[in-house]
Amino acid sequence: MDADHGLYVICDGMGGAAAGEVASHLACSTLIDVFAEHFGQLNTEDRLALSIRASNAAVRLAGEQTGQHGMGTTLVAAAVADNHLLVGNVGDSRAYLLQHDAWEQLTSDHSYINELIHQGSIRAEDSDAPELARFGSIITRAIGAAEDVQPDFFSVELHDGDTVLLASDGLTRYLDAPDFVRLIDPDDLEASCERLIDAAKKLGGIDNITCLLLRYIEHAE
Repeated sequence: MDADHGLYVICDGMGGAAAGEVASHLACSTLIDVFAEHFGQLNTEDRLALSIRASNAAVRLAGEQTGQHGMGTTLVAAAVADNHLLVGNVGDSRAYLLQHDAWEQLTSDHSYINELIHQGSIRAEDSDAPELARFGSIITRAIGAAEDVQPDFFSVELHDGDTVLLASDGLTRYLDAPDFVRLIDPDDLEASCERLIDAAKKLGGIDNITCLLLRYIEHAE
């Protein structure tokens, strides 16, 4: 995170443990550096898009130089400017928003399962069927997977007390909005993150389980 510039990011690496760690670290650091470098020069969406493309180029180049051609990472980033939230997403790490006492998923997974749902090949309620389990971790977009990357962007106006959750699929494979109501206390974000991670572990979580909680506090005039 770079709180001074209002940028928060989670990356979940792929391509083996070592390669995934390199890819996720490189994507995060590149995103933060480029976003800060162009602060005040571009609007938030253009700056975030430029930073995501730079992260993609850096990870792809690193993969070619090290021979780790399968190296890549998901990326979900939240940029906060005044009372506006802009989320950029590549892959299946997610962003959620708690607003008006209800949790809403802001991002849409770039995953094989989600593509099947959008095509009408399967129903959303059948996505957890055992015969589809082997497709659960297949993503259709990733940082470093191709020369160009197409992130999705989601813009939201924030209100006092709104809470934002960024999470890797190691969390959201086991927990979703109804669980967040029970496990997240907006007044204690640190303890809430710990509860989320512990709950995912107890439900069988063996993948990277990462989450980041933000709460928007409106400044008085």
